[in-house]
Amino acid sequence: MIILYILLTLNLFTFIVFGWDKRLSVKHKRRIPENTLLGITFIGGTLGAVLGMLIFRHKISKTSFLLKFALIVLIQAICIYFLKNIIKINL
Repeated sequence: MIILYILLTLNLFTFIVFGWDKRLSVKHKRRIPENTLLGITFIGGTLGAVLGMLIFRHKISKTSFLLKFALIVLIQAICIYFLKNIIKINL
């Protein structure tokens, strides 16, 4: 149950960071590095990142970012698949 709260908090944080970066972009101010956005996405903020990208219309037309983002989602899916199978075998 604690993991669920951690993931919810992380996704909310990721959503806010994507919104903040979009706001900085509109105001032509110093931006949050892409590696930071991708990093928080990688550690579990994927849903927040997707919602932030769609709602704020942020980073959705930048192909290089989307390819890196897709790679992160693929890596996460593979990790979840293998973790699920490891847990299933050990039961």
